[in-house]
Amino acid sequence: MLLSSATAMLAAARAEAERLGVAVCVSIVDAAAWPMAFIRMEGTILGAIDVSNKKARTAALFQMDSADFALIACPGGGAYSLENTNGGLTSFGGGIALKAKDGSLLGAIGVSGASTEDDIAIAQAAAHALTA
Repeated sequence: MLLSSATAMLAAARAEAERLGVAVCVSIVDAAAWPMAFIRMEGTILGAIDVSNKKARTAALFQMDSADFALIACPGGGAYSLENTNGGLTSFGGGIALKAKDGSLLGAIGVSGASTEDDIAIAQAAAHALTA
């Protein structure tokens, strides 16, 4: 993923968060789950910094959205407690795996600070900016 793509995604995420009237943290990582870009909007709770990063890392490391990861990492799931691996992951929505048209992983985005539904919507808006 290019830095210019990551910064365009940050701008799209911020615009969507402002439209929704929420303050969030947005983390973008490359395909190896290393940080590429990050913003923390004014007024965002400090705990959202780590959560946004973990959502992005979860999506990149397992090549799936964090909401889908939650289905296997929950009690009764096939990999219960998997979120305790890899230095800590997150098993709820707001992390989206970013894939190229050929299906290869480009990286991931994680959004935290609003409701899970708003975090997902903001991440989806940012992901759309990658493909636009």
